[in-house]
Amino acid sequence: QVQLVESGGGLVQAGGSQRLSCAASGSIFRISAMSWYRQAPGKQRELVSAITSGGSTNYADSVKDRFTISRDNAKNTVYLQMNSLKPEDTAVYYCNLKVWGKDYWGQGTQVTVSS
Repeated sequence: QVQLVESGGGLVQAGGSQRLSCAASGSIFRISAMSWYRQAPGKQRELVSAITSGGSTNYADSVKDRFTISRDNAKNTVYLQMNSLKPEDTAVYYCNLKVWGKDYWGQGTQVTVSS
């Protein structure tokens, strides 16, 4: 059973930075694709960024040049560095692990950006 635990959320002012972390249990992390999603109140969950097992990354247009995803296979952890935060980045951020056709989700961490 894979467990994902996010951390690093909280309240930040517009223009500020925050780093989210997601630690995965088990030994499959290094072969898994990892992603960050977010869900704002009244909106659908959306993909923010993803990183493959080989390190290739992609980003939603709304966060390009502001957010950076990275992974540390030795620590079974994926990160999301968020810079130049905007009020519209306010959401619950979820970590996702994809492997062998299955999806695993973390519990989510709230990020609130004040104007």
